[in-house]
Amino acid sequence: MKEVELKLISELLKSSKKSDRELAKILGVSQPTATRTRSKLEKEGYIKEYTLIPDFVKLGFEILAITFVKRPKDVSAAEFERIMSMGQEIAQKKGRKSILALRGIGMGYDVAVISIHEDYASFLKVIEGIREFLGSDAQTIQSFLINLKDEVQYRALTFSHLADYLKEKATSDKP
Repeated sequence: MKEVELKLISELLKSSKKSDRELAKILGVSQPTATRTRSKLEKEGYIKEYTLIPDFVKLGFEILAITFVKRPKDVSAAEFERIMSMGQEIAQKKGRKSILALRGIGMGYDVAVISIHEDYASFLKVIEGIREFLGSDAQTIQSFLINLKDEVQYRALTFSHLADYLKEKATSDKP
């Protein structure tokens, strides 16, 4: 990627509210160049969406869960993929609060799901939903629960750190 493209993404990671005029000033390019660069990055899929990071606690959420799902031994890989896809569709229709669900490798698990919940009962509904599809084998599902109200936070959710890394990368990749 070009330096200006990395720097533009870096700035948008810090705040996607910035106008093309503001971006142009920060990047040291013309406003039409900032607009063309943003449009190009959107068209090529480097920018998928513009969003915000809310304060989940103020929105009424208390728990962030990272749930790992293992394919049961009696289920084929293809069948597992079909089951997980169906489960995600149903969860979406029921308004379940999963933020991310992706295949992966590690610790003997095949899928990781990140979700947010108002309380423990809300979290249990997600686990019950997963078990509907996989059966009740407790070994196939493990979760790590995070208390969003905990006063100790090592690093809050933000993309500013990634933005700084991309900005450094853009500068260090210069010939």
